Amino acid sequence: MTSADGMSTTQPAPGDATLHRPELRPLWQTIHSRLSSGRPATRVRLGPLDDTQREALADLLGLDRLPDPRPSIAVARLEEAVAELSGRSVREVVTEIVGPLGNRADERRRQEDERAALWTWLTEHDTVRAQPVLGDWVASCRTAGLAGGSAERTRTLLTDALRVLAELPGQAEPLPVFAARVLNGHAHALDDGTPVSTLVLRALATLYATVPPQSAAERRTLWSRAGVADDELSATVLVGGLRPSGDGLLARVATVCAEAGQAASLTLAHVRHPGEFALPATPVHIVENPSIVALALRRFGPHCPPLVCTSGWPNSAAIQLLRLLADHGATLRYHGDFDGEGIRIAAYVLDKTPAHPWRMTAADYRAAVVCNPYGPEPGRITGAPWDPELAEAMTEHDTAVVEELVADVLLEDLAGMEEPPLAACDGRLSSRRPNGRPERLRTFADDLQQR
Repeated sequence: MTSADGMSTTQPAPGDATLHRPELRPLWQTIHSRLSSGRPATRVRLGPLDDTQREALADLLGLDRLPDPRPSIAVARLEEAVAELSGRSVREVVTEIVGPLGNRADERRRQEDERAALWTWLTEHDTVRAQPVLGDWVASCRTAGLAGGSAERTRTLLTDALRVLAELPGQAEPLPVFAARVLNGHAHALDDGTPVSTLVLRALATLYATVPPQSAAERRTLWSRAGVADDELSATVLVGGLRPSGDGLLARVATVCAEAGQAASLTLAHVRHPGEFALPATPVHIVENPSIVALALRRFGPHCPPLVCTSGWPNSAAIQLLRLLADHGATLRYHGDFDGEGIRIAAYVLDKTPAHPWRMTAADYRAAVVCNPYGPEPGRITGAPWDPELAEAMTEHDTAVVEELVADVLLEDLAGMEEPPLAACDGRLSSRRPNGRPERLRTFADDLQQR
């Protein structure tokens, strides 16, 4: 149709006046919601309707009386009435009046798939797989739910948290400097109370088997333990027999102590600023406990092979030194305690450095248990990524074997002697005193007292 001014106009569809009555708005909104559910709808319940709304509904459906204030309407009957009035379907009319139809069932399935994919991604992330104890952190993240209800937003936050965890231990930087370096210039991304900071601190508490920090002081302590906001002098690493060549400070300090048959305590400052530094082509062995270094120095003196000690959980000085040694061609081999925490420390070292396990297999553990069957319980056991059977063996025997109890075997390796059979142990290792204390422990303690 053309208007008087020559412009074309659109005629309203038949029945539009009836379908667009304001009194029918509750009907179309209810139908829109039901059709958007993604589930079949045969009847819809309205109400409560006032008298004018009931009259409009009666006119639409051709009823001879007013419907109830809360009527139940058959969708098929509504389809007939709408088709008769306009020649269109209920879906077409509802879309025109209310808006496009959705599909909440599909949306729910999509959201469920997104959540499942998120937690699968987090569980299988390289950082989590390398340190299985972080599986507990994953579980806590899942329990906490999605940030703002969004899987995408949660993945972004977790990606940043994992990036931070991969960079730890830090390099004695202030927290804002560390955050800016790791998180694309966002210096305040790890400030107290930020989502990423909360995620990282919860992961560190899981890693170190501590309760999540509650106060600002506890949070600072945890960051410091992870090498952030630390200083270059308080973080130190114990070494023995390390003889780098070169005229740099690190090489001179380590070599002087090695030639004297003494251990050296290197600071993070030594490691970060080593100066001229080179290494001979020799493996560097890493141990968890300083007592192993003490025994090695007692046995080998100035001829002690290169040793680095993490002194439990390695700090920034230890990790940075091991990376430095590896960068200069050293082959790193790690040994620690056979208990729950010892396995977690080993996983951490192997994840943060190019080190390889050294006598840390299930077979090594079983051989050690044969010789030392009366140890304490190992504590909470988590997986060992380098040997899946190790956690099973430790769970089966439920016995910890601290590193000192296998010191003889480790020292024989360091001496370059042929490795003894896995099940071999001498009388001193297996004998028992009348009071139940292993004779091996007494001998080890006496060894240290005689130094």
